[in-house]
Amino acid sequence: MDNLNGRVAVITGAASGIGLAMAHRFAAEGMKLVLSDVEAPALEMAMAGLPAGTEAVSTVCDVSKAEQVEALREFALSSFGSVHLVCNNAGVGGGGPMTELNLTDWEWVIGVNLWGVIHGVRSFLPLLAEQGEGHIVNTASVAGLFAAPFMGAYNVSKYGVVALSETLFNELAMAHPNVGVSVLCPSWVKTNIASSTRNHPDGEPADAGAIAEAIETFISRGIDPADVADKVAEAVKVGRFWILTHEDTPAAVAQRMTAILEDGTPPMLMH
Repeated sequence: MDNLNGRVAVITGAASGIGLAMAHRFAAEGMKLVLSDVEAPALEMAMAGLPAGTEAVSTVCDVSKAEQVEALREFALSSFGSVHLVCNNAGVGGGGPMTELNLTDWEWVIGVNLWGVIHGVRSFLPLLAEQGEGHIVNTASVAGLFAAPFMGAYNVSKYGVVALSETLFNELAMAHPNVGVSVLCPSWVKTNIASSTRNHPDGEPADAGAIAEAIETFISRGIDPADVADKVAEAVKVGRFWILTHEDTPAAVAQRMTAILEDGTPPMLMH
């Protein structure tokens, strides 16, 4: 989709961070926006901060719930009549040693990060395929390309998003070549994902303490979400599959792949 003007974009997790940056970037392209997030107050603030003249609607959506993502699709269609770009972006952080993660930790992180993408693809893909055009952007992470310690549930969820996206790419190439897919694999970005445990079902994160502090330090040194949004917009226009945000990511991936090919052990990577 080299021309985004007048097209309709659906963005989950749109109230902050990368999702909000994508909303502003696509608004600048003249797109109509359907923004969703699990937090109503933050979503209202996001809507109020959009550039003047932006055609946008919003609705609260918990992407871990299939029926809510299906309702998001119907809301988008009732609002604008069509959908051209789907950004399955909503995500949460979650860390801690494997010995300390409980069942709720696993279910929450995988429910949002992986099932949220599954629900987004399942709900919107038939629509894009039927109309014969469109693009899907699935937000994964470099944690979907190599696995750092103390991020077990998060790593598993992001590896799943990468696998889903790779599978979808080849299926679309064979059956629906005018529908594209990209997988976004950012490294550290200045977002509030470190505080996403505010929405944890138990209200008490497993990654409290030194691990959380370390993650917050990495995030504070990250790139601006607007830089990520620029890369996403470019990828959608040219049909690029991999969206990498940091120059050191390819070297880290190569280090992991070398270990696999040479029968080595997983390298310690914290990019």
